[in-house]
Amino acid sequence: MELFRNTNIDFLGKKWYFLAFSLIFSVAGITSMMVRYAKTGSPLPLGVDFKGGTLVYVKFAQTPDLGHIRSDMDRAGLKDPKIQTYGVPANNEVLIALEQKETSEQALDSGKNTIIKALETNNQPGKTDLNNVGSTTIRDYLIQKDPLHVALDASTKYQQVAQQVVDYRDKDKGGVLTSVDELQGHVPGPVVDALKADFFTSSFGVRNVEIVGPQVGKQLSNQALLATLYSLGGMLVYLWFRFELIYGVGAVVACFHDTIITVGAFSLLNKDISLTVVAAILTLIGYSMNDTIVVYDRIRENIKLLRRESLSEIVNKSINQTLSRTILTSGLTFLTVLSLYVFGGEVLRGFSLALVIGILIGTYSSIAVAAPMLVAYQDWRSHRRGGAPVLPGPAPRKNDRVKVKA
Repeated sequence: MELFRNTNIDFLGKKWYFLAFSLIFSVAGITSMMVRYAKTGSPLPLGVDFKGGTLVYVKFAQTPDLGHIRSDMDRAGLKDPKIQTYGVPANNEVLIALEQKETSEQALDSGKNTIIKALETNNQPGKTDLNNVGSTTIRDYLIQKDPLHVALDASTKYQQVAQQVVDYRDKDKGGVLTSVDELQGHVPGPVVDALKADFFTSSFGVRNVEIVGPQVGKQLSNQALLATLYSLGGMLVYLWFRFELIYGVGAVVACFHDTIITVGAFSLLNKDISLTVVAAILTLIGYSMNDTIVVYDRIRENIKLLRRESLSEIVNKSINQTLSRTILTSGLTFLTVLSLYVFGGEVLRGFSLALVIGILIGTYSSIAVAAPMLVAYQDWRSHRRGGAPVLPGPAPRKNDRVKVKA
């Protein structure tokens, strides 16, 4: 299937426009990273995966007001927490990231309890929040009160009842009860009456708490950087042997160009760099490299067939010949990652955003960065040899003969 036949677009004639485009976005991204580094000591908005901290996942009974939540955090002394919705909007779920460096169990509980106290606007003195306690707390309370009068087997009986309360809250009600009375019909009536005396229900429930230490974050950051550099280095060596060194250099420069613009976009948009974003960057490096190799392979074939033409003409023809394939594959891939960005939810938002930007820039760089580098290299070699044209590619063999038809 082909979208275009016999196109003749002068891509190399527009190389200065391409250069200006690349410079504008590259410089904008690098400038943003430099400004951020001067302010925060980090060139990128790193997520908790890399800088360490505590992630608290909160489920609300009603649509959460992020501005109100931020105000509650400020009043509790939690400065500049990252607050964002995640998952399906109808689920009313919010992720709160705290820059908490301790990694002990006490620190884990401390972060959770601090957020609970900050969000409990309907706190009732002397009562416990039923939405933010575990089965152990409920069991111990019921053993003490013994509303079912089963003193001889209280521990086993009330452990079952407490688990029923937690299961109904978490599985049937999504983690948030709007009233203790909602338990009617699911646990014995005397248990509900006992819980109403000393428990209340807030408008939220903490679903999960995760913590990443700064040492682990630093290690992940170093590994992510090394993974990117190793992948670029491995591709350079492969293309050196598969084609020629200039092809490898051109492809790696194009991939580096893609990475700089993608990472710079995250800095400009103030989007956190997480492990999933690093995975997306490595994915787009491979995708961009594959796209570049397709163009390079056609250039190498045409160099053998069109020895009388200049490299500029050969490169233009090669790009035009692969243009239909490039648009089909890149276009379909772009639609896929765009759908992932729109419908994938907050958890995949960073990953899909990196791919959306990377697919566009990667396809562009294969045409506007990698291929023109071959022409620039030829011009440089020609200048060094006194104007003699030199084509990058395999040198002619000694036994090769040019057949001239009489």
